[in-house]
Amino acid sequence: MQNFEYYNRTKIIFGKGTEDQVGSETAQYAKRILLHHSGGSAVRSGLLDKIKASLKKAGVEWVELDGVKPNPRLSKVHEGVALCKKEKLEFILAVGGGSVIDSAKAIAIGALYDGDVWDFYDRKKTATQALPVATVLTIPAAGSESSVSSVITNEQGSLKQSVNEECIRPVFSILNPELTYSLPNYQTACGVADMLAHIMERYFTKEPHVELTDELCEGAMRAIIRSARRIFSGGEKDYNARAEIMWAGSLAHNNLLSTGRIADWASHAIGHELSALFDLAHGASLSIVFPAWITYNIKENTPRLARFAAKVWGVDGAFYDYEQAALEGVFRLKNFFHSIGLPVSFADAKLDTGRIPEMAKRAVKFGPIGNYRKLGEKDIEGIYRLAAE
Repeated sequence: MQNFEYYNRTKIIFGKGTEDQVGSETAQYAKRILLHHSGGSAVRSGLLDKIKASLKKAGVEWVELDGVKPNPRLSKVHEGVALCKKEKLEFILAVGGGSVIDSAKAIAIGALYDGDVWDFYDRKKTATQALPVATVLTIPAAGSESSVSSVITNEQGSLKQSVNEECIRPVFSILNPELTYSLPNYQTACGVADMLAHIMERYFTKEPHVELTDELCEGAMRAIIRSARRIFSGGEKDYNARAEIMWAGSLAHNNLLSTGRIADWASHAIGHELSALFDLAHGASLSIVFPAWITYNIKENTPRLARFAAKVWGVDGAFYDYEQAALEGVFRLKNFFHSIGLPVSFADAKLDTGRIPEMAKRAVKFGPIGNYRKLGEKDIEGIYRLAAE
């Protein structure tokens, strides 16, 4: 087990009706804020009106910025940065899913920086300060509500890059599972794939003697799979299944499951290229890439891949060979993704295989990726080819 430091400052306020607390919580930090959202379901459902009423009651003023899209755009971040500077805003409240929260985090960095905020995503600068950010979560998926991560797409060149710094971890996040009842099935499915991938990135490690976090990872994945099956079997308003999914999404990416381990993160980098070039939903990119990544690495620490098959997917003693068991695990993973309406191949998502060499080259812009196994350009092209079969 590796040495580690674990710290998470995010206050989680979880349960029914908790969005009513947003005003009193926000007032502890600032009286003038940026209210950031997509302008979609939060408006149509009446959630935004409830939030504004709570803010007004607490004496909090806001300036509103909507229009966030999936795979959040740098142009919207620039707009938010300019607004925060002009209006001298002190705090950002994000209402939505990972895209809105990631956009808010980027604005929070840029608001305290004189240059272009993209400098942080292009690894020219390191973010050390940001405006405080808080969230009202409506789409459980990215775990951004309690993580140090933000992923932004730069439309100039279709570049998708991340920042991972403690200064952008939200100060509080409100999680009411009831707010997810009206999510389209596809959004729910993409969220499930995203949180499973966050756990798998950590689970596939060569670090020995991490039994506790192994068990936590395996248990979390099984809970997500069971709860997703309940939701997709007619339980769209099953509060307990929705609650399990929402809480699992946060735990999947708040670094608790990383403690003592060396995580991989190659699949996310490979998937980002699909999202950047084809504007594919992040979760869908991962449902395509991860089975191919496992298959490509089938001979790399095969017992670890076989354990994943056994402990998460119930591959039993009929499979006496590690490699055979691991391949059966991949088969069951793909079947699960298909069962909830997600693509598992280029063909499923109607992606252009002609751009595979380009994507492989872009994925290693900063050098080889991954820790489970270091992957170069040819390796990544091989994974894309498997995903294209």
